Amino acid sequence: MYLVDQLFRWTNQVLAIGEFALWVWAFADCATRKSAAFPAADKLTKPAWLAILAIATLFGYLTARPFDVFASPANGVVPLVATIVAGVYLADVRPAVREISGGR
Repeated sequence: MYLVDQLFRWTNQVLAIGEFALWVWAFADCATRKSAAFPAADKLTKPAWLAILAIATLFGYLTARPFDVFASPANGVVPLVATIVAGVYLADVRPAVREISGGR
C-alpha cells in the first residue's frame, strides 16, 4: 500500500509541474509575440491575453501548488481552468498570431 501511495504522490507532482510548465510556456510565448499581430489575427489584444494568462497562472499556481510534496493537478476547478486558458492560447491564438507575424 505504501508503494501505491508513493507512486500516486509522485505522479500527481509530475503532472502538477507539467501543468505549471504549460501555463508558463503560454505566458512566455504571449509575451514574446508582437502586439500588432493579435488584432491582425482577429484575436484579443496582447495585453488582454497577457492579463488572462498571468491571472490563470497565478491562481493555478496558488491552487495546485506544483512544487509541494502533496501536489495535485486536479486540486479543484482553478487549475483546470488555467490549463484550459493556456490550451486555448497555445492551440488557437498562437498559431494565428504566428502566421501573421511570419513564423516568429
